[in-house]
Amino acid sequence: MQIDLHTHSAVSDGTDTPTDLVRAAAAAGLDVVGLTDHDTTAGWAEAATAAASYGIVVAPGIEISTRHQGAGVHLLAYLPDPTDAALLAALDRIVAGRDERTPAMLARLRELGIPATEEALAEVAGRTVVTGRPHVADLLVRLGVVPDRDAAFAGYLAEGGPAFVDRYAADLTATVGLVVAAGGVPVIAHPWGRGSRRVLDPTGLAGLRDAGLAGLEVDHLDHGPAERAELRGIAEDLGLLVTGSSDHHGAGKVGHDLGCETTAPEVWEAIQDRARRNGSPVTAFGG
Repeated sequence: MQIDLHTHSAVSDGTDTPTDLVRAAAAAGLDVVGLTDHDTTAGWAEAATAAASYGIVVAPGIEISTRHQGAGVHLLAYLPDPTDAALLAALDRIVAGRDERTPAMLARLRELGIPATEEALAEVAGRTVVTGRPHVADLLVRLGVVPDRDAAFAGYLAEGGPAFVDRYAADLTATVGLVVAAGGVPVIAHPWGRGSRRVLDPTGLAGLRDAGLAGLEVDHLDHGPAERAELRGIAEDLGLLVTGSSDHHGAGKVGHDLGCETTAPEVWEAIQDRARRNGSPVTAFGG
């Protein structure tokens, strides 16, 4: 069984519609694909319909933007109740922070002589519900300023770059609790891949485990062999689940092909069992 538990659609910063993503996952030979758009569940309904059409299971989830001890950390939430009031309020605040940041980034680009308008960004972003730096990067590509997203981040949008603007992100420990209270299963995405290793040491992870953290996304392209081995050891010591996934974004993220990293079937079963014990009303789509 091939299981990839972390992907994105055009509802956030991927380039495929939820339907196209599910179709591509089935064509890639996956049995289970996780739809984990940033800070929104807006793609779930379409993905559920596509799952039935293409004979594949979709694991509904969210990748939530959080902050821990000053560092950005992404938290994957699997099978949470999408109607939970506290979780919805937290997501709404995060999305509002994204929406407030985008015009400021565009203004900084215009100060640099780049014609980055909100109208042009809307054409690039399309149907997305959650606009972010990847969409601004795509605009820079369309304008011919840079060749690809990576160059846009390196030259303009990464922290410290001339067009970088900080934004609100929820507290990680509190968000872990919100996810569990909503029946979901929280797993930290690429924990050592985005500069967050300093705040996600064994002691810090033990505290998060005590707050309800269920697992670590160990097998991710951001982690080398040594980091994977160390994270796997920490997960074993703390009794945390180990997941793996592509972090697929369609054409927006080179090399992260569907199924390039996968999760063991017994781990997927454990996630579903944990969600049931947490009282989640949500189950996987299709299958």
